Amino acid sequence: MTNPASVDNITLFVALICVCIVIGHLLVENKWTNESTTPLFLGLCSGVVILLSSGGTNSRIFEFDEQLFFIYLLPPIIFNAGFQMKKKQFFQNFMTIMLFGALGTLMSFTIISFGARYLIEMLNIGSLEIKDYLAIGAIFSATDSVYTLQILSQEETPLLYSILFGEGVVNDATSVVLFHAIQKYDLSDINVKTAFQFGGTFLFLFTTSTLLGVSVGLLSAFIMKKLHPGRHSSDREMALMILMAYLSYMMAELFDLSGILTAFFCGLVMSHYAWHSMTDGSKVATRHAFATFSFICEICIFLYVGMDALDLEKWNFVSSCPAKSVGMSALLLGLVLIGRASFVFPLSFISNLTKKSTSYKLNLKQQVIIWWAGLMRGVVSMTLAYNQFTRFGHTQQQANAIILTSTMTVVLFSTMVFGLMTKPLVRLLMPPPILNRNVLSSEPSSPNTLPLLHSSQDPESDTEHEDIHRSASLSRILSTTSNTIHRYWRKYDDRYMRPLFGGREVVHPVPASSTNNDSQ
Repeated sequence: MTNPASVDNITLFVALICVCIVIGHLLVENKWTNESTTPLFLGLCSGVVILLSSGGTNSRIFEFDEQLFFIYLLPPIIFNAGFQMKKKQFFQNFMTIMLFGALGTLMSFTIISFGARYLIEMLNIGSLEIKDYLAIGAIFSATDSVYTLQILSQEETPLLYSILFGEGVVNDATSVVLFHAIQKYDLSDINVKTAFQFGGTFLFLFTTSTLLGVSVGLLSAFIMKKLHPGRHSSDREMALMILMAYLSYMMAELFDLSGILTAFFCGLVMSHYAWHSMTDGSKVATRHAFATFSFICEICIFLYVGMDALDLEKWNFVSSCPAKSVGMSALLLGLVLIGRASFVFPLSFISNLTKKSTSYKLNLKQQVIIWWAGLMRGVVSMTLAYNQFTRFGHTQQQANAIILTSTMTVVLFSTMVFGLMTKPLVRLLMPPPILNRNVLSSEPSSPNTLPLLHSSQDPESDTEHEDIHRSASLSRILSTTSNTIHRYWRKYDDRYMRPLFGGREVVHPVPASSTNNDSQ
């Protein structure tokens, strides 16, 4: 028989999700709020109510479960982001994304780890091992890619969105891989051999995770192309698409790879090939289904973080030394600011040197936005902190409790303060006329012939069947890509990949006087 208490908890949690959606809808026009701060604030309020009603013994509806986050809540968010990603923007900025997401994360990890190693000892919070300091570096190097989806618009700022979100996905994967490598190796005596093993493990996990996601995406595309399950049942077609997406993530977890990278690249490949082999009805339903799953999971995550912020067990350990807790929080926040700045501006300079077109170079204002928007720390940081410093969500050591409460403080402060200031900062540095001009030049909207399949929902809208605004600059685009890897890939894709795995039918460009539907 079902436990009545669990039924009550689930009922209350679902009700809170509904309230978050309603309040978020009412505040959607407010420039100071977004879809993330609403569940966080509501979670805090709910935690207060639960704390009072339980006599100060509990503030949460559910106990923290790391598996719940990594196995059920994170996959839909990451996959949907890859599925909805504007691929042209992503791959045109691929080197910048990899610089920020991989090399930048390693730089931030190094600075935060060494800073924690030499500064935390001054606070005298208790004994910590070298593995704990390195874990802190990995924990606070993980940006909140979920939050980035909420504070930036893919339509208004496509360049910043693609860089920030792409960096966020690679950053999360890099941080998680670093964290697991730290737990796996004995780092008490680091030598050259250990360093090479550490680097080799990282590269192996990164490469194999990406290849696994691409492979599952191609397999699903091949099945859709050859079997056409939608001929007999749209439900069967949609179910296969959804389950194959989830299978990619679970296979990565099964083989101890990075599920984040696998799910992201699986979504990217599915949107490029498999989605175009589906029936029109399934196309609409599938895209909305992925977006809906992702939306609900995001709310669940932020709602729980808000509730867990009031967990008295952790705060009781630091009640006797509040100055140490405040000092630790300020120290970690400062390391996050410095660690982020240490790679954004130098790597932006390096990235700009490799780009000939000024439209893809990052000016100082854009660099400031990238630095600021990446300061938020979210549930990945909290999950890794729980993994390192608790057992099943509980801790019995003062040093661990101080680190946990400080992590919670940094997460809440960065989300509520930095996050709320991001939208006004973007508007200040890049006013609406600039934003609108960027939209017209890089992501024009196509004619709304199918209301549910307009360009913002079409994964190929940035490269296929674009409207008359793009035809005027067609020759310029073709000339700038005529001698690039992208051009050769497109030719290979059109000749070999699309006929085998599906995808939008290639329509070769003709003079604008003959047609306005240039597709490439």
